[in-house]
Amino acid sequence: MESNKEHKKVIKGINPAFAKGTIKKEKPSLDVMLLAQEIIAGNHTALSKGITLVESTVVKHQEQAQLLIEKCLPHANQSIRIGITGVPGVGKSTFIESFGSYLTTLGKKVAVLAVDPSSSLSHGSILGDKTRMDTLSQNKNAFIRPSASGDSLGGVARKTREAIILCEAAGFDTIIIETVGVGQSETVVHSMVDFFLLLKLAGAGDELQGIKRGIIEMADAIVINKADGENEKPARLAKAAFAKALHLYPPKDSQWTPKVRTCSALKHKGISEIWELIVSYKDLTQENRYFTRKRHEQNTYWLLQTIENSLKENFYRDPHVKKRLPILLEQLSKNRISPFSAARELLSLKKE
Repeated sequence: MESNKEHKKVIKGINPAFAKGTIKKEKPSLDVMLLAQEIIAGNHTALSKGITLVESTVVKHQEQAQLLIEKCLPHANQSIRIGITGVPGVGKSTFIESFGSYLTTLGKKVAVLAVDPSSSLSHGSILGDKTRMDTLSQNKNAFIRPSASGDSLGGVARKTREAIILCEAAGFDTIIIETVGVGQSETVVHSMVDFFLLLKLAGAGDELQGIKRGIIEMADAIVINKADGENEKPARLAKAAFAKALHLYPPKDSQWTPKVRTCSALKHKGISEIWELIVSYKDLTQENRYFTRKRHEQNTYWLLQTIENSLKENFYRDPHVKKRLPILLEQLSKNRISPFSAARELLSLKKE
């Protein structure tokens, strides 16, 4: 008993606040240089930390993230970037797991990233992808990272673009970008990949109209998934219908003619043929230099997008704008001011 009292006295004498447990331990400051070295060495934990840093909205973290990107950039750009889209239920997760697992048997290192602008109503996201790709997530040559949910598609996409650089620096030679297949996300994913693959289902009623014309035009390949059992014949018919439809579209700048294939991700059928298709595309576009030109065009696009996003973020961070915006919104709801007049006033505040 006495020794316990003496022990408490010693603690109390040294630092009463510590004895009460009121002192907060400071988090060690992040060593960005060391983190970059770990990522380049292929450390998956460091890569996850790096992407978390990139996704942070804290100003200090954003500055550290930019330094990290700069350090990793010389080790990036040595990969094939593949975009995969399709409506919910088409089997994207099953396909990516089957496709990614096959690539690892070829000695490839596969990183899977997801562009997922969460719903402004339900705030739903696809953060369950890692559990749905159970086999691939346990593969030492694979890395799966769903995107952070958020309201801004541009913001999520920019972070995914930066995550690609980190993954490439970590030695991943095949980057798969998945999109939920709804809204504007397909266009954004198309702007950051080399090859764009559209997954379809047979008998969905959209073989000839192709749901969205824009997606069909962007696709470098259309793959009819779930072509097994009773679905095999409908899949062949869908393949023929899409092949005919593709002939109606103008030739691509890449000189590549989009192909249609069938596969069963669940049964692992047709997966190798799809990879061979992608390799053929890469060979052709590297030979005619379209591959490099497209990468340069994408960099220009992301430069302009980054400027736009930064200007927007800086605008809303301005204290004068923060103070005045709620007042103008209230006036707007009562029809006391037009949206255009309110916008002009806020923009003039930012100039002062």
